Amino acid sequence: MLVTKRFPLPALTALLAVGATLFSPLAFAQAFDAVRLNGALRGGDGGRVGAALISGRQYQGSDERRTLLLPLLDYQWTNGWFAGTTNGIGYNFSSQPAMDFGARLTVDPGRNENRSNRLGGLGDIGIRPELGGFYNYRLSDSVALTSSLRYGSGNDRNGLVIDIGAVYSVALAPRWRLGLGVTATYANANYMQSYFGVTPAQAVTSGYAPYTAGAGLRDIRAGAALTYIVNPKVAITTALSASSLQGDAQNSPLARQRNTLTGIVGASYAF
Repeated sequence: MLVTKRFPLPALTALLAVGATLFSPLAFAQAFDAVRLNGALRGGDGGRVGAALISGRQYQGSDERRTLLLPLLDYQWTNGWFAGTTNGIGYNFSSQPAMDFGARLTVDPGRNENRSNRLGGLGDIGIRPELGGFYNYRLSDSVALTSSLRYGSGNDRNGLVIDIGAVYSVALAPRWRLGLGVTATYANANYMQSYFGVTPAQAVTSGYAPYTAGAGLRDIRAGAALTYIVNPKVAITTALSASSLQGDAQNSPLARQRNTLTGIVGASYAF
């Protein structure tokens, strides 16, 4: 089986399997749901670069589609530091290949009301830095559990998001690998109100009735990714991710479509 020294197939497949939504227009809200590292690196620092074509939604709950071509760039150092478009900037305190835990800085990109006519009158949610932590545990070469916490998003900069997930990866043939993943996301009331609520002031300017969104499960997601290994450094992945809004998120007047299917085709090069 073809395997890269720095980025074995489970790590590469897990990157896209947990969510094809990772880079999609709607799923900037879902970006950084987990840190996906190569455990304790051996043999030197390493990174990957590439691009992905994504077909998704304008925002969470939107019934309007959008397609984008977006870059992929991540790097990991043997001393524990990492940085990139999928993991943010952080430090992994673990030296054990089966475990990752640490702190990191990510960015919540917010939401502009001009993204969709459905958002007119609600105002913009600004770009916010998020402080947080993460913990991953690999039960085997094929199965890993992931979790992360991020704080600082939303209108008042006190939105809290917690993600818990699991990834399964298996070789179908020497050059083919299948990845499956599930993730559930909990958000506090400040985050939920920012993205799914309607204040009395917003009701006047938007035409929506006032709506209060409380803390709870925001959504659940399931994804599948099929990766073809061109050579030990180059891989091509196609993936699908299904997400379903839950609780107060699905009952929001902004949620025109509870269930969303996102597709992705991506290529990456390990260096």
